[in-house]
Amino acid sequence: RFKMAPSTPLLAVRGSNGTSMIGGPPDCVENTTFKRDERQSRFFTFSKDGALFAWCNGDKVNVVNVSDGQVVQSLDLPKTACLEFSPQKSVLVTWQPYSKTQESAHGDQNLHLWDVQSGECLKSFYQKKMQGWCPSWSDDESIAVRNVNNELHFFENNKFDTIANKLHLQKVTEFLLSPGPQPSKVAVYVPGSKGAPSFVRLYQYPNFGGPTSALANKSFFKSDRVVMLWNNKATAVLVTASTEVDKTGASYYGEQTLHYLAVNGESAVVQLPKNGPIYDVVWNPNSTEFCVVYGFMPAKVTVYNLKCDPVFDFGTGPRNAAYYSPQGHILVLAGFGNLRGQMEVWDVKKYKLVSKPQAPDSTFFSWCPDGEHIVTATCAPRLRVSNGYKIWHYTGTVLQKYDTPADGELWEVQWQPCADGVFPAKPVKYQAAPSELGSTEPKPAQVYRPPALRNKPNTSSKLHEEEPPQNMKQLPGGDKQLSKTALKNQKKREAKKAAKQETKPDTPQDKQPEPEPKPTSPALAGAVSGDPEADKKIKNLKKKIKAIEQLKELQASGKQLEKNQIEKMQKESQLLQELEDLELGI
Repeated sequence: RFKMAPSTPLLAVRGSNGTSMIGGPPDCVENTTFKRDERQSRFFTFSKDGALFAWCNGDKVNVVNVSDGQVVQSLDLPKTACLEFSPQKSVLVTWQPYSKTQESAHGDQNLHLWDVQSGECLKSFYQKKMQGWCPSWSDDESIAVRNVNNELHFFENNKFDTIANKLHLQKVTEFLLSPGPQPSKVAVYVPGSKGAPSFVRLYQYPNFGGPTSALANKSFFKSDRVVMLWNNKATAVLVTASTEVDKTGASYYGEQTLHYLAVNGESAVVQLPKNGPIYDVVWNPNSTEFCVVYGFMPAKVTVYNLKCDPVFDFGTGPRNAAYYSPQGHILVLAGFGNLRGQMEVWDVKKYKLVSKPQAPDSTFFSWCPDGEHIVTATCAPRLRVSNGYKIWHYTGTVLQKYDTPADGELWEVQWQPCADGVFPAKPVKYQAAPSELGSTEPKPAQVYRPPALRNKPNTSSKLHEEEPPQNMKQLPGGDKQLSKTALKNQKKREAKKAAKQETKPDTPQDKQPEPEPKPTSPALAGAVSGDPEADKKIKNLKKKIKAIEQLKELQASGKQLEKNQIEKMQKESQLLQELEDLELGI
């Protein structure tokens, strides 16, 4: 048997100067048990429990035991480009680019499954595309799945010579196997064609007998591709559906919608109050809530519960990613890529800000399995200058900083995983951890003012109205806390109402000549006709007209309305005519 992973996770580092391992905090020195490979490696990976480490260096695929550095296997596979262990580390999967030769018109099989213990090749397949190259396993390895020509092939107990089951729909392009114990579930996505909608279905293995056997089904339009995400307890899936092009021209990123499906059959569209792209969607490891980063910059971040109701709104800010700690007790909101690398570290239980460190030019972020430390890195080929990595404590302190030499490049860093429960959640600290390198909390910068405006009263004009964080949970009174914008709109409405009441008795001469009052019956004042059907219609029409008035107020306050809201407003005259006809008939 293989030994368990060490208590302090290691950090594997791959770059132009070879592959090495760094000890985790607090020492952060090179691990001598793993012998550095000076050759440039194309890919590396750990087993799920962190006990084994494999890498390919253009000559061989090597597998070592992390705890003592002993070589477990060395396979002569110089062209290997990707590696993966099965969850119980009994199988190593290797993939190399597909190619044809003069001897073989069909080419050679390029996906190989190896027995880790014996080094024997269990099975080889053709896998032309790199996308979805690796089979998916259930956590106990009782099931493995491959997508072959838009059909899912299921294998049982790592017996790859026999297809135990098949799931054939019109054209399955994406699938995702559920985590956790049996029974295994699978989410499948079939894109729409010829005017038919796309759909995602959830099945429980091996019940695939037609659409009625599906646990849940959600169909939708506007979808060129999807990203599916199971929660840890395998009770629900989040589906981010995207189109390549936004036909309204509002967004460069296309259009995105977020859908929720539960294994009990419930499904919903997650309502996002701000227009714009969906940058990131993550489940809390506790499986009871999820976090969404969305909307045109500055982006909003909201946490939702399993009813898709907002629980907490983090307001707006420069962020495009969210990362829960493995224990789910801390949430980091960050703005990487084309943003400045600002991070916000939040205590999830109290929804209280812990720190605001800054990691400019970062292309990679990852939590350490201990839930105390994080790594940020600037890697090539995304950025070829200022390559390096930093190990932080979540309170904002930099514990280790490594800068790649000017003539070198950093390609990848990866924490050694650990089995669940090795690192239980610790109480959240708010005081910065001690370090010689200190913190990177940004100093409050003063706004630039041109010389002509200096020494004059400050008239601030903001490009965006910033929204502060707010708790969205129901208050004891039953009312929700209103956002800053909603409060402002409410005050405007109240002021408008008060102004109307003042002008009514005092200045009738200032009013515009009003049109002739409509010859309506007392129904307008709330009278009834005696016909329940007519009363119901009148009540519904008044409700719709009132909703249109509210939309007009929102538009007047400067809020951008949705397309369907504008269409609703255009029906006002039609609704008024219907109301008049009904009341005349009373």
